[in-house]
Amino acid sequence: MRVVSKAVLIGGVTVLCAGGILTCLVLASGHKSTLRDPGSASPSGSGDEYLARAADCVACHSIPGGKGFAGGLKMGMPLGAIYSTNITPDPETGIGRYSLADFDLAVRYGIAKDGRHLYPAMPYPSYVKLADADVVALYRFFMQQVPPVHQANLKSEIPALLSFRWPVAFWNFLFAPGASYVAKSGHDAVWNRGAYLVQGPGHCGACHTPRGIGMQEKALDDGSANFLAGAELDAWYAPSLRGDVRTGLGTWSTKDIGEFLAQGHNRVGSAFGSMTDVINNSTSYFSDSDIQAIAVYLTSLPARSTQQAVAYDNGTTDALLNRPTTQPGAALYASDCASCHGFDAKGFTPYMPALAGNPVVLDENPSSLINVVLNGSVPLVAKGTPDAYRMPQFRQQLSDQDTAEVISFMRNRWGSQAPAVTAAQVAKLRETTNPTSDQVIILKMR
Repeated sequence: MRVVSKAVLIGGVTVLCAGGILTCLVLASGHKSTLRDPGSASPSGSGDEYLARAADCVACHSIPGGKGFAGGLKMGMPLGAIYSTNITPDPETGIGRYSLADFDLAVRYGIAKDGRHLYPAMPYPSYVKLADADVVALYRFFMQQVPPVHQANLKSEIPALLSFRWPVAFWNFLFAPGASYVAKSGHDAVWNRGAYLVQGPGHCGACHTPRGIGMQEKALDDGSANFLAGAELDAWYAPSLRGDVRTGLGTWSTKDIGEFLAQGHNRVGSAFGSMTDVINNSTSYFSDSDIQAIAVYLTSLPARSTQQAVAYDNGTTDALLNRPTTQPGAALYASDCASCHGFDAKGFTPYMPALAGNPVVLDENPSSLINVVLNGSVPLVAKGTPDAYRMPQFRQQLSDQDTAEVISFMRNRWGSQAPAVTAAQVAKLRETTNPTSDQVIILKMR
């Protein structure tokens, strides 16, 4: 029997691995656009800006006080910070020299005009589902309606030895799909329109779907129970959009979802964190029919687990109103929270949300609740109209222990049951969200 030397074996394995990687790179880089420039015969339409709203391009490609779509937003990634790019039609610093085919490859496949692979902070795994006509509409919008801004792109802060882009091609081969959305024959046109908007231009999974070991979304459509099952991102917890009764949308009607997308609040809750940008820049501009389609689609997603509905208990209200209480967090709730959210925790909806039975309050992950108590919320501005109310911040007023106690109190009263919050959890998130820090959060989208 012939014995193969260790060196030969290692060499053979190395060659096989290298060949496999090369094959993956070739396959991942082999996308070709079939779209051709529409030319002057294809004037801008009213729907072109609508597509940019649906894709929420402005949220990442603009900064407060900056020019629209000129880039410059700092986003944290595991290897270091990167900056969003200038996507105005400036020929030198923007995308003014992009053909429609170049634009298509960048948007749907994450490949820049010079062949570089874009980092998947750009949600091309979702945008790949865009229909050809919608890509053309986006191209027209950026080339014909967006004013050019001469602003050089900022260099990433990723160390040079880690800045090679070829691993992204391998990542794409493993985790990024390569086909547009295909309507499901078992559902009607309204459901399919909602699925298209959620999975494609809306890229809802970028925040609401948990991520795997490669920082990839664990699912990109409703074929998996991981899709839109909730995920921590940006020091917030983007809640489940599935049918879970306590921690998802199981108690929301299509009307509730529609009001939330259009106005940023409803009888159950109010938008905060990164979702505020989505309301302000994107969904508040959607047509009634598209909002209804999204609502129909989301209400069709089954729950991941069986959860018992919250049975409201008025005992806490009586205790707060009728006699002093020594329960940890009770006095703070009465002094700092009850004026807006009510001694009964039912809020003054739709503007000041209820806390009893609220999925954000009930979720096992308390990140959003801690964050909004410490840092408050930014104003909702639906279609240019600012909301009258916003959550104030209590970062200066409350200690870590105070914050933990008042949050734990609201999570375990009025029939709610959720794990208590510790002072250590508050301290960690307080440091992570320190407004004086120049550090950005991993996978920060806004």
